[in-house]
Amino acid sequence: MTSASASITLYQFQLCPFCHKVRAALDLKGVSYTKIEVAPGNKKELPPLPEEAPRKVPVLQVGEEIIWDSTDILLEIDRLVPTGPNLTSDEAGQIDEEIEAFEDWVDRELMPALPTVIYDTWSNAFRAANITARESNFGWWDRFKVKIGGSLIMKLIVKRILKRVGRTDGHAWLQECLDHVEAQIGSKDFVIGEQATIADAALHGAFKCVEEFPVFKTIEDRPKLKAWFDRIQSQRNQQA
Repeated sequence: MTSASASITLYQFQLCPFCHKVRAALDLKGVSYTKIEVAPGNKKELPPLPEEAPRKVPVLQVGEEIIWDSTDILLEIDRLVPTGPNLTSDEAGQIDEEIEAFEDWVDRELMPALPTVIYDTWSNAFRAANITARESNFGWWDRFKVKIGGSLIMKLIVKRILKRVGRTDGHAWLQECLDHVEAQIGSKDFVIGEQATIADAALHGAFKCVEEFPVFKTIEDRPKLKAWFDRIQSQRNQQA
């Protein structure tokens, strides 16, 4: 892995929960990085990628090294910065089965559910398009296209996801996910064990993705989840 003194750049999309997952890990580790917003259409902002890498975010560039896949990125962050909270297990870079299982569940079940509740109405779809335009460094024409065309695309994404998983109600799906998370946390301060891990970074990133949408109140209305969310946010703020 490149030296921790190397420049670090995250290529991301503001409403991508996998990108928020990476940002949570970087913040928990106290890693300084540059954030580059990638256009969801042509993705022209991405750096040159290896042939085997898909053209999608998140992508982390550390010096000259390119890393993709959010889980691989988090493992590399642990190796890059051995100090601070250990995001994997007691031995840096080694992810144990319980952490891996929950992080995989977040990636596979919770994160696909999120678009169905943040793009569920035209109002929320327009909100999402405006957030994308606001966070970008795009030119005025690209911002205009995002605001006008993005809302329609986002609504189509919701239909496609629900059809793929055989569901009709994204909010009911999310409630099932939140029930699962509460059961996993139980009486613990963190998702797994006594310190923050990749599991916490993945979950916090997922929740941060919907923070500007009405559905976030659904999370805040659950005291156990709110206490956990605020606890991780406090750790992220302390490392900033």
